[in-house]
Amino acid sequence: MNNDQLLKAVTEKAEKWLGPQYDAETRAEVKAMLDSDDKTNLIESFYKDLEFGTGGLRGIMGPGSNRMNIYTVGSATQGLANYLNDCFKELDQISVVVGYDVRHNSRKFAELTADIFSANGIKVYLFDAGCPTPEVSYAIRKLGCQSGVMLTASHNPKEYNGYKAYWSDGAQMISPHDVKTIEYVNAITSVDQIKFEPDKKLIQVVGPELDKEFLEDVHSLSLSPESDARHSGMKIVYTPLHGVGSRLMYRSLEKWGFNEVIHVPEQDIQNGDFPTVKSPNPENHEALDMAIEKAKKVNADIVLAADPDADRIALVVRDKKGEYQLVNGNQLCMLLLSYLITRNAELGRITGNEYCVKTIVTTETIKRIADANNVKCFDCFTGFKWIADVIRNMEGKGRYIGGGEESYGFLAETFCRDKDSISANSLMAEMAAWAADKNMNLYEYLIDIYAKYGFSRERGLSIVRPGKTGAEEIVAMMKNYRENPPKELAGSKVRIVKDYLDLNCRDLDTGKLEKMNFPTTSNVLQFITEAGDKISIRPSGTEPKIKFYIEVRADMPSKDKYEETVVLAEQKIDRILKDLGAE
Repeated sequence: MNNDQLLKAVTEKAEKWLGPQYDAETRAEVKAMLDSDDKTNLIESFYKDLEFGTGGLRGIMGPGSNRMNIYTVGSATQGLANYLNDCFKELDQISVVVGYDVRHNSRKFAELTADIFSANGIKVYLFDAGCPTPEVSYAIRKLGCQSGVMLTASHNPKEYNGYKAYWSDGAQMISPHDVKTIEYVNAITSVDQIKFEPDKKLIQVVGPELDKEFLEDVHSLSLSPESDARHSGMKIVYTPLHGVGSRLMYRSLEKWGFNEVIHVPEQDIQNGDFPTVKSPNPENHEALDMAIEKAKKVNADIVLAADPDADRIALVVRDKKGEYQLVNGNQLCMLLLSYLITRNAELGRITGNEYCVKTIVTTETIKRIADANNVKCFDCFTGFKWIADVIRNMEGKGRYIGGGEESYGFLAETFCRDKDSISANSLMAEMAAWAADKNMNLYEYLIDIYAKYGFSRERGLSIVRPGKTGAEEIVAMMKNYRENPPKELAGSKVRIVKDYLDLNCRDLDTGKLEKMNFPTTSNVLQFITEAGDKISIRPSGTEPKIKFYIEVRADMPSKDKYEETVVLAEQKIDRILKDLGAE
């Protein structure tokens, strides 16, 4: 389609949004786009429909078929409601949970979602205020609901919002429900099909009692209460980054016995503009600058954080020089699983029936820790719905220890089925207390893990390519990596190529081809070198970017050589990215 054809198509599509079925504000904004000489915004807003993917919706807010607004949210909810009514015809009353975070329009979208569900005869448990994403997952299970929706765009910039859809087990949907829901949502082709008029009798506001029950269940995960008591005065700085983490996190740390939790007052304020940070993403060091400054002032032991919907976590520890260092996502997952496995072993609870879960792009050091401690380690695709799928398949067959991924997410429990910063940060504080009993801080514990199980270093790189041309560029990049895989990376021969799009694992030395055992396919490529380095490449499923995950192995001669080994490993990662053309 050439530019003239594209403009004609989007113009025709946009003109339909001038009809009386759309509200006056939307009509005015669309008309302004149509009248503008610069058609960029018009094209970006209408060149496609915002896709209801396997995790729901996520996009920039504004009018248009490719934006988050009351009509795209309405279509998604009506489609999901239709599917639920078809799936659960035998129930006297279908019910769902609806939660939301601090983002602009999150409450508006949540109330709209509740109204549409109720208009379709579905009972809604609507949270009384912004709540953590994991609490929605928890509430679905606790209240025996058939589905749930969380209005959030997680750690994306302030212009974004999103719609996460969950199934009855509290996990984001997988096949067949994800595919079927998409079919039902795509069948909503007109605003006239959406039932906007609510049945208020079917909407019940919830919150405080669920908060209490959730915190009690989170506290049941504690493995070292004596350590918590001995180090109750440990100084912990926590920031919710303007998000909903403040609803539960301070109370959770208090319940675990920590009474020196220091706030970052400016970031306790819930604000969808996220005014004190460039990006509310705990993966970015800059997002934690204010918390680290506070830590320096009060001489804190650790810094904990969460993203705006309180599912992702962050940890800052003190190195040998007393300087504060951000722990990366792989190390977070590795630290928590190492603690949970080690502590279970100390308590005599490892029987050979335990398991943990990590994603295919997460550090292989975790598997070495699990293997060494007689704990099975499962690999799954990126996304906590796949970790939840392993938990579902293992019910009655094994005991879940924990699971996580490199993108700063961890799940320590089965009563929730999505990543959870409340339980993970509580366990992080306890791990620091337990390590202190062994005369270590968490930086020293990290080095101790590498000394026992082997050193690895990881780095993620995201290349953003927004808009229509960006999406096309990402497709071309993946095609090129598949058709022209690298022969060498950082001087080490590429031995194995794993393509999760066709589930083929190719040994380039022998030519042997094996099928990998996964429940579905995923657009991920992996290269494994002779040196044991692992390089993964995948387009994001929720954002306009392509992601590179680099993990390199190295020999660490002794604990006091850790920093030197890190420098050499980082240099090796630089060479690999250069070889991939992804600097």
